[in-house]
Amino acid sequence: MTPKELGYYMPAEWHRHEATWLTYPHNEDSWPGKINTIFPSYHLFIKTLAENEQVHINVNDLAMQERAAAALEAIGAKMENIVFHIFPSNDAWCRDHGPAFLLNHNDSKKRAIVNWNHNAWGGKYPYELDTQIPCHVHNFLPDMDFFEPGIVMEGGSIDVNGCGDLLTTTSCLLNPNRNPDLSRDQIERYLCDYYGVGNVIWLGDGIVGDDTDGHVDDLSRFVSADTIVTAVEEDVWDENYEPLRQNLELLKKCRLANGKQPTIVELPMPDMVFYENQRLPASYANFYLANGKVIFPTYRCLTDNEAAYILEACFPDREVIGIDSTDIIWGLGSFHCLSQQMPAAE
Repeated sequence: MTPKELGYYMPAEWHRHEATWLTYPHNEDSWPGKINTIFPSYHLFIKTLAENEQVHINVNDLAMQERAAAALEAIGAKMENIVFHIFPSNDAWCRDHGPAFLLNHNDSKKRAIVNWNHNAWGGKYPYELDTQIPCHVHNFLPDMDFFEPGIVMEGGSIDVNGCGDLLTTTSCLLNPNRNPDLSRDQIERYLCDYYGVGNVIWLGDGIVGDDTDGHVDDLSRFVSADTIVTAVEEDVWDENYEPLRQNLELLKKCRLANGKQPTIVELPMPDMVFYENQRLPASYANFYLANGKVIFPTYRCLTDNEAAYILEACFPDREVIGIDSTDIIWGLGSFHCLSQQMPAAE
């Protein structure tokens, strides 16, 4: 039986977390020439998370654990909420190589892990260690049911509201470098069966510089059961203007599982971020919802404040915290890409 048939579903990110899972950055090829510059912001991210929930951190070895622990202690992180695991990885993007966690409609105490195949965004990078992370996590959490759909899927390619709706993009999930033998209808069936949804909303292309082929967590996110925030670019000469405009139009025409049209909130794009003549996929949509908090990336520009005001209006009961992602984004991802929520059982 599929997870959906057994009552499982993926809750929205705003559901109370037991923990957040991370994989500690170590791959210099992901941040060529400046990996050391990312750690002040990354450690602040961990410290902020640990204030209200457990943080599980995958590391390659004991030496990496000791370095990370010392750095976190030095900034006053709540170390009793931080747990290290020697689960070796190729890279830091836990959203995509980590497990997807499910709750159960029929039994509030049951949870499950989905282990999707991971091929490093179409075979772009090494991934032999990353593919083992969900199995390591399940060995640590053996009481959870464990499902293996057998197809390539990444956590950053989808977003859910916990009420039967899922956002994704054709540019990523229909890319032949993922599941070339599957049709759109077949992929949609897997999404429904393994995330426990009934309605898939397809958007189009992603933003410039995104090497994931268009992950939705840089574009559009659910902020409530019936509200979607979506990135927009106002400069008509910007390369992101047209794909983001088209995605906005698709959202305006879509319907939720309950038949209603979602409320759409527009989120501005930051100023362009370049490093070594490469435009980076800077977006405020790559925020992460922690317990009681919205942690969003900032880029040292005036629109940081505008994005904060919009997210505060979307989440009036949460503290909105901006953390500088100008160096982190050189790795072509930000805080949502780096993290994976583990919802609390009721």
